Amino acid sequence: MAVSLSVVLLLAIILVVLIRGKSLKPGPALVAVLFGFFLAFTGMSDDIQRFLNSISASISAIKF
Repeated sequence: MAVSLSVVLLLAIILVVLIRGKSLKPGPALVAVLFGFFLAFTGMSDDIQRFLNSISASISAIKF
């Protein structure tokens, strides 16, 4: 849960920066947000969550 909340917060910050920098208009941004919202209700959501969890685990396993 903490990882997904961090990802959501990071993506929200990127979205705000893109909108404020005029790189992304509010209309396409709304479409992207709605796409993500409705994608969460599909059967693909479990696969996407597993993919993000594996990436997160791979990153956290890297020792500096």
